[in-house]
Amino acid sequence: MADKKEIIEIEKDNNLDKQEEGKPDKKEITLSVSDGDKKEDQTILTPLEDYIKTAAYLGTKVITPTMRKYVYRRRLDGLAILNTLLVDKKLAEGIDFIKQFKPGDWTLICKREAGWRGAKMFAELTGVRTYTKKYPSGVLTNTVLDDFIETKMVVICDPWLDKNALKDAKNIRIPVAAICDTNNHTADCDVVMIGNNKSNKSMGLFFWLMAREYMKAHGIDKECPSLEDFVGEKLILEEPRKKKMAREKKEQDLKSAESAIEEKMRALAEKADEEALDGMKEEEEKESVRVGEVVAEGV
Repeated sequence: MADKKEIIEIEKDNNLDKQEEGKPDKKEITLSVSDGDKKEDQTILTPLEDYIKTAAYLGTKVITPTMRKYVYRRRLDGLAILNTLLVDKKLAEGIDFIKQFKPGDWTLICKREAGWRGAKMFAELTGVRTYTKKYPSGVLTNTVLDDFIETKMVVICDPWLDKNALKDAKNIRIPVAAICDTNNHTADCDVVMIGNNKSNKSMGLFFWLMAREYMKAHGIDKECPSLEDFVGEKLILEEPRKKKMAREKKEQDLKSAESAIEEKMRALAEKADEEALDGMKEEEEKESVRVGEVVAEGV
């Protein structure tokens, strides 16, 4: 009996060891959760600083019902602030959708001037058909037109400005991917990429990311220009620039105050010197009068 009890206890211990081996350590669970939180707080396509430098997260004072869920808060001046992580996530989803189509199978349309530079550079790098400035209405639907084209998908940069292209795409029932700001309606857009579509900086960022990822996906052997090439200017963080300007203004004010103090001290010194000279002159005049009187008495 004693031997049987010992065997049963040994088997129980082995079973417990096996169960413990199957269970993850509590410390490991905590680490995995924290790592997951860190990943959730990180952007996918590019560092967070790029979205800040290009003001891609800035919306308008108007917020439509379909864009409200992407808005983080309002600034004191009334401008809506988009959730930057959502801007990155939705842009990544849009790029994943666009990558499914070959360069000759879809069309990019950008009527807003702020996006012309980036759109043209994107077209040169990828070979995608692009319309800037004016979209020829009916080019997708009217087969009689000389410039009629067939396309499987359309990307627009503003559902309001590019409404003719959006309407034509819906008439022939092809998918539409759109970059939408807080004042845009997204009801007719199949794929929504959110962000500031009114700035050359933010539009340059969007086209730069699209070009970089699209060229990788389709094996286009070209050197992708830098973000600043797409934007057309040097980018710096807005907040440090403001701090630098505030610091320079403070230093200028201090210099002005020091100059004012020096000027005041100089004026006081000059006044004191003048008073001293006047006093000396008065003493000399009094002395000369006394000497004259003494001379007269002696005579």
